[in-house]
Amino acid sequence: MYMTSPVHVFGQPLNMSSGKLIRWGIASAGKISEDFVIALSTLPASDHQVVAVAARAQERAAEFAKKHGIPTALGSYEELAKSKDVDVVYIGVLNPQHYEVSLLMLNHGKHVLCEKPLAMNRKQVEGILASAKANKRFFMEAVWSRFFPSYQHVRQLIDTGALGEIKDVQVNFGFPLANVDRLQKRELGGGVVYDLGIYTIQVSQWAFQEPPQKIESTGHTNAEGIDDDVSATLTYSGGRTARMRISSRDKLDNKAIIKGTKGQVTLIDFWTPNKLIDIDGSEKEWLPPKGKHATNYANSEAMRYEAEAVRQSILAGELENKTVSYADSLLFAQIEDTIRKQIGVLNKYDEQ
Repeated sequence: MYMTSPVHVFGQPLNMSSGKLIRWGIASAGKISEDFVIALSTLPASDHQVVAVAARAQERAAEFAKKHGIPTALGSYEELAKSKDVDVVYIGVLNPQHYEVSLLMLNHGKHVLCEKPLAMNRKQVEGILASAKANKRFFMEAVWSRFFPSYQHVRQLIDTGALGEIKDVQVNFGFPLANVDRLQKRELGGGVVYDLGIYTIQVSQWAFQEPPQKIESTGHTNAEGIDDDVSATLTYSGGRTARMRISSRDKLDNKAIIKGTKGQVTLIDFWTPNKLIDIDGSEKEWLPPKGKHATNYANSEAMRYEAEAVRQSILAGELENKTVSYADSLLFAQIEDTIRKQIGVLNKYDEQ
C-alpha cells in the first residue's frame, strides 16, 4: 500500500492544521450534506467547525443538528445567509436549486462551496460567477474528485511529461439507478449528463487541459424524456479524443484510463478514486480516515480534501481555486449543454 502525507495540490503540500478556523454553514439536511459534515469531522477541529445547518423544514434541520452536534438549526436558507457566525456555506440542495441558493449566500457575503453540477446551464453558471466576483467572495463548484491524492498524482505525471503527450481518455460511469428520483425526474433536475456526466467531463478536461474542438453525442431517454444512457466523444487538438459513456441503466466498469505516448494510468472508481494503476503497472492507494458516523455514499470521507482546499483559498484571500476554477466550471457547463442539445434533452431553464 502506498500512502502520502501530507495531501498535495499541484505539488504543494497542504498544511492540514494551521490553527486558522473557518466556520461552515450547511444548506440542506440531505444525504450528501450529511456526508460532507462527516468528512469535516476527519479534519482538525481547530481548522473546520460546522456552526449551523439549514433546511426548508425546521424539524429536519434540528434532527440533523442533533445527530452531528451542530449548535444552530435553521428553518430557511435565508436565515443561514444572514447568520453572522458563518464564514462559508456548503450547498447540498437539489440541482435546480443551486442557482438561487448560491446567489442568496453570495449576496449576503458568504463564501460558497456548491455541489456539482453547478447549475442547469451555462447561463446560470455565468450568473453565479458574476455574483461571486461582484461580492468578492470565494466560490467553487464541488468537483471533489480533483482534490484526491490520486488525481494530484495524475496531474504530476502529466505536468512532468512522464505520460508523454496525452492521446486518449476512456471513461465509463454507470449504475442501475432507475429508482433514484433525482436522476429520473425532470422537476428534480434529473438526467445522467448532469449527475454523472460532470464526472466524466471533468476527468477528460483534467487530462487534456484545453476545450474540446468537437463534441459528438448519442443518447437514450426515459419516459419523461430525461437522459438515462449517453455516449459522447470529445475531440481535442491533433485528433486526440475522450470517449465516455454514462448510464443510469447499466453497471459499467467505472474506470478512467488516461493514455499518453509514454504510457497510461488508470483511476479505479474514478469519481472517488483511492486507488490507481500507475504508469509502471503498480497499484497505489491512499485511504482517508473514517469519520464520526458512517457515510451514506461510498468514500465520502474524501470530501475532506476539497474542504481543506476551500479553507486554504479563503485564508489566502482567493476568490477561486485553480484546481476547479471559474473557467473550468464554465467549460463543464458548456459541454453539458452541448451534449444535452445533441441528444434532444432541454429544460425550462434553457428557455429563460
